[in-house]
Amino acid sequence: MKLTKFTHACVRLEKDNRVLVVDPGNFSEAAEALAGAEAVLVTHEHADHIDTEAVLEALRSNTHLELFAPAGVADQMRTDAPEAVARVNAVAPGTSFDVAGFAIRSFGGQHALIHPQIPVVANIGYLIDDNVYHPGDSFVIPDGITVKTLLVPLHAPWSKSAEVVDFVIGVRAPRAFQIHDGFLNENGLKIVEGHVSRIGAKYGTEYSHLAAGESVEV
Repeated sequence: MKLTKFTHACVRLEKDNRVLVVDPGNFSEAAEALAGAEAVLVTHEHADHIDTEAVLEALRSNTHLELFAPAGVADQMRTDAPEAVARVNAVAPGTSFDVAGFAIRSFGGQHALIHPQIPVVANIGYLIDDNVYHPGDSFVIPDGITVKTLLVPLHAPWSKSAEVVDFVIGVRAPRAFQIHDGFLNENGLKIVEGHVSRIGAKYGTEYSHLAAGESVEV
């Protein structure tokens, strides 16, 4: 399948002329990513993972588009787009479903802790075609599964570099690419990616950087 990286946490997957999008947030080129998509997966409610207006517009203009998200997000989208109720689906962890020609498995359940005084929200990680794993804002490792392509949240208010590296070591996917890099400048990106690349290689993970708009076959 073809994976295209958009700014920050959004990726677009294409296979057999069908399109699946994950986390089209407001740091990303959401409308561009969603063009022609049959399905969109949302990991959690934060705006850098779902650009609500762009997704609502896509649901209204594309009557074939289906949305999958944690229950709270799904409920809000059904309220905001009643004409698309039948195409908005709540996802719980530990479930499997097929959409747009892709096989999906869900993992996790909650967002990583930012601070004890900041409420923890639901977060779903998605494994796509037993290949690409997008964890959203968490370091939950899929159990009983060998991940082939890992999307690594490089930097966030809820993480530190040691946790990022340990996540890569724990998953041990053969290939890894970055997501959640929208908070880093060029200098910070080089430092974090250097750690991930150097230490990940010791455990069998080949890490590569994708520029926004760049595509790769996975």
